[in-house]
Amino acid sequence: MHSQPQLKLARQSVMAQTRIIQNLIPPTVSYTTQGNVLIIGPEDLTRLAAARLSAMSSLVILANDPITSQDDDHLEKVMSACPQVESYYNHLHAIKGFLGQFQVLVENEAAGGEKTVQLSQVAIRKPHFDIVLDLSLEPCLNLEMLPPGYFYVGRDDAKLEDALAQIPDLIGEFDKPRYVKVNSDICAHYRHGMNGCNRCLNFCPADAIASVDNVIEIDPYLCHGAGSCTNACPTGALSYDLPAPQSLHNYLQKLISRYLEQAGEAPVILFHDENVPAELVGDELPGEILPVALEEITVAAIDHWMSVLAWGARQVLIYNTEATAPTLTQMLEGEVSLANTILDEMGQPQRITLVSDIQADALAATLDISCDWPVTVPGSFAASDKRATLYLAIDHLNSQAAAIDTQLKLANIPYGTVKVAADNCTLCLSCVATCPTQALKDGGDEPALRFVEQDCVQCGLCEQACPEKVISITSQVNFDRASRQELRVLKEEPPFECIVCGTPFATQSMVHRMLDMVGEHSAFNANIERLKMCGDCRVKDLFEDILQDPEKQLR
Repeated sequence: MHSQPQLKLARQSVMAQTRIIQNLIPPTVSYTTQGNVLIIGPEDLTRLAAARLSAMSSLVILANDPITSQDDDHLEKVMSACPQVESYYNHLHAIKGFLGQFQVLVENEAAGGEKTVQLSQVAIRKPHFDIVLDLSLEPCLNLEMLPPGYFYVGRDDAKLEDALAQIPDLIGEFDKPRYVKVNSDICAHYRHGMNGCNRCLNFCPADAIASVDNVIEIDPYLCHGAGSCTNACPTGALSYDLPAPQSLHNYLQKLISRYLEQAGEAPVILFHDENVPAELVGDELPGEILPVALEEITVAAIDHWMSVLAWGARQVLIYNTEATAPTLTQMLEGEVSLANTILDEMGQPQRITLVSDIQADALAATLDISCDWPVTVPGSFAASDKRATLYLAIDHLNSQAAAIDTQLKLANIPYGTVKVAADNCTLCLSCVATCPTQALKDGGDEPALRFVEQDCVQCGLCEQACPEKVISITSQVNFDRASRQELRVLKEEPPFECIVCGTPFATQSMVHRMLDMVGEHSAFNANIERLKMCGDCRVKDLFEDILQDPEKQLR
C-alpha cells in the first residue's frame, strides 16, 4: 500500500490532467431587471431595510406582520426612514415568478371590484416587481429552493446583511444555464389519455416542473439545476446538460482508470456540490479520495454510482450537507438504499455511503472498512444511455461477486417485468402503442406480443391501456442478464384467415371474442359469417345480398 503523500501526488496528477468536456456554448436563459423592489414584513423592519436600498429604482412595502418593537427610539428611527416609500396593508394572496418577473397578488380592498389585484400595477404602474425581499416570520413562498431574486431573511440579521449586499447589483441583464433537457418522445408521463410516471414531479424542490397539457415541461427560470428530476427519471427523457450524462460518465471512467494506473490502488469517489469550501475537498482529504464537484449532488444518479464501482472504484461517498434541500436528501436516501440493496443481493459490500462530514478523522472508520473489501477488476464497458449503462455496471459487479441469476423483488422501483394472462389476450396491441420505451413490441408479420424486461420502466401505462385487463406489472431487479435482455414472447397465435379468400386479417382470439360478444345479437345473427370475413369480402357479401333482395335493408 502506498503512503498518503504518494497517493496525494497521484491524485493531484490525475485531477490536473482530467477534465469534464463541457458544451462550449451552453444554452442559457436571461433575466432582465430594472431594480423595482418589494419588501414584505413588519412595517418597522421593512422601512429600515428600505432605507438601505435607496439606490434601487423603486421601493414598495407590503406590511403583513405587526411592528416588532414599541421602543421610542426604535419607532423614531422607523418614522424617519424612507418617508417617501409607500406602505400597503392588503392581505397577500399569492406570489409567483422569478428575478425580473415577480407577480404579487393582494386582496383588492375596493368595494365592488375584483377580489385580487396586482400590487405592482397599483404601486409602481408596472406589470411586475423585479426583486422581493421577505422579512416575514414565515416565508411567503413555501419552497425548499426559492426562485432567483427572492430573498427570504426572516429575522436572521446575517441573511439580511447578505441580501442587502446582493440586491443593489441585481440591475441589468443576467444569464443562467438551461440545466435540463426534455425528450418527450421517450417520456413515460402520459400517453393516449392515461397517466403513467410522475417521478420527476415528486422530487423538484424548486417547483420548476409541471405537467402542461400532459407534457412534462421545465421552467428554466425557476430551475436551480438540482438534478433530482434527471436522477429520478427512469427513461432518460430528462437529462442534465452541464455536464451532459455522457460527459460525466466519460470523465469518471478516465479519472478512475488514470488513478489506478498511477497509484496502483482503487480510489474512493466523493461527490460533492460546488458550494463546498475548497479547503474541505483539497489536500486535506485522504489521498485515495477523488473529489467530483457537481452543481448539486443529485446530478449523479444510481447509474453513475454503479458505473464508478464497476470501473474499479472501491467506494462511493456522497457528501450531503445542511444546504441540501430536504426533498433531495429524501430522494438520495431512497436511491442509496436501493443501490446498496442491489449490491448486497449480489454479494458485494454496501459500497455507497451518504456522509455528512468529510474531515479526515470522520472518514477514517469508513475508509478503514472499505480497505478490506474485495477488489473489483475494472470493467471495460463504455457508457451509453442511462438504463443500459446501469445494467452493464450491475452485470459486471455481479460477475465479480456471487454471479447470481435471481430476481430481487422490490416495490416502487422503475425496473421490472410484465405478465399477460395469455388465454384472455386478444393481441389488440394497445399496450404496444402505449409503451414509451418499446419494451413491449408487436410480432411484425405474425400476431404476437413480445417483451424485453431491461427496457421496462414500470410506468403502468400498458396495464391501463389493456381493454381486457389481462396485463400486470411486477417491480424487480433481474440479475439474469440473458432473460432480462431476451425478446420474450408473451402471447402468440396463428392469424384468423378470411373464410372466403383466405387472407389473414385478424387474430384468432379477437375474432372469437367478437363472435362471443355480438354473434347472438339479433342485428348480427343472420349474417354471423361476415364476422369471419376480411374487410373486402365483407363488403362484397353485403352488396351481393342487397342485389339479390333490394328491399331487405328496409325491412
